[in-house]
Amino acid sequence: MADNQIRMPSGQGGLIRYSEEEKSRLEFSPGMVLILCILLIVFIILLHLFGGRFFA
Repeated sequence: MADNQIRMPSGQGGLIRYSEEEKSRLEFSPGMVLILCILLIVFIILLHLFGGRFFA
């Protein structure tokens, strides 16, 4: 009975590992992303408040 065992190929549970060596040309620090998000929110609020005068 031990000879009838089926061996499955060893895997990593369906996980795919991509190369981690690649670096992007543009890198932003978390602080910079936070500042850009806040500036975008302020810009959108200003457009809601004063945008009707310029684009109406």
